[in-house]
Amino acid sequence: NGLTRSLSITSAESAFEKAQGERVTLPCTFVLSEEDVGTLDIEWVLIPADIQKKEETIILYSGDRIYNHYYPALTGRLQFTSSDPKSGDGSVDILNLKSTDTGTYQCKVKKAPGVESQKIQLNVLVKPASTKCSIEGSQEIGKDIILKCASQEGTPLLYYDWRRVVTGTQGLPATSVLNKNTGELLLKNASKDYSGTYNCVASNRVGTDECSVELNVTPPINTAGVIAGAILGTLLGLALLAFLVFCCCKKHREKKYEKEVHHEIREDVLPPKSRSSTARSYIGSNRSSLGSMSPSNMEGYSKTPYSQVPSEDFERASGQNQTIASSKVAAPNLSRMGAVPVMIPAQSKDGSIV
Repeated sequence: NGLTRSLSITSAESAFEKAQGERVTLPCTFVLSEEDVGTLDIEWVLIPADIQKKEETIILYSGDRIYNHYYPALTGRLQFTSSDPKSGDGSVDILNLKSTDTGTYQCKVKKAPGVESQKIQLNVLVKPASTKCSIEGSQEIGKDIILKCASQEGTPLLYYDWRRVVTGTQGLPATSVLNKNTGELLLKNASKDYSGTYNCVASNRVGTDECSVELNVTPPINTAGVIAGAILGTLLGLALLAFLVFCCCKKHREKKYEKEVHHEIREDVLPPKSRSSTARSYIGSNRSSLGSMSPSNMEGYSKTPYSQVPSEDFERASGQNQTIASSKVAAPNLSRMGAVPVMIPAQSKDGSIV
């Protein structure tokens, strides 16, 4: 790797695999020669995955000074392992690793005329986390049941393993089929003995996580009884609804009938006639009869002159004829109605009207 044999890097590790949140030390130990008389420079760079992009300096030791402000993503998490790198240890520590720290790092040691470098591959993995277990299918005797296990976090490849937690044994039922890649455990033709607590462990190269689920296999449910109960409940509900509708309709008809009867009674009662209208009609009829009189038909009226006061005989005759008059429609009292008396003209002996 070096251009000369005077300076050499002695560390040999070239690949590291760590979990997110951990720390890593990227080694870069070196040996100087008496021929190396120049200024010592120790530079760490990050080589991008895209070869078209330029490498970036992340930390530098030069002239007994440290410069670590080049790469913001590692600010506060990157430092030289040794407090005195010129002693032959140019290793660096990366703290609180993140998955974005994955990449190829290169250590360059320069002391003229010697130059040496070494690449190190860092792979930051995420441990499985937030693993959840679930049951799919009916937990009935004779049914096929699937136990599922999945991690919400974790760098592939993830592997899953199921075990049953039973006193004295952790073996799975004989009919079970496990898929370690998907985390599904199929329990065929389940029986009561399959009941119990099942534990799933998810794992990758940097860590594990687990969850558990309780399985309770029961006898089949009487579906016929459930259906019959549902039908009976539906019929009762419909009957109740029909009864309520009937009551509402009956109440509505009763109210409508009461309104109609009340209306008919009000129409049968005629309003009373006023006295003034009765008097006016009576006077009008007398006037019409007077208008039809002529000298020839007024002979009866001439017997009682207009100016003559009725005699006692007339009053007595009136009293005797009271029974006959009561059978006829009596004329209303005109004086009470405020009507003016009708003046009937009298005929003189010579035939002229007075």
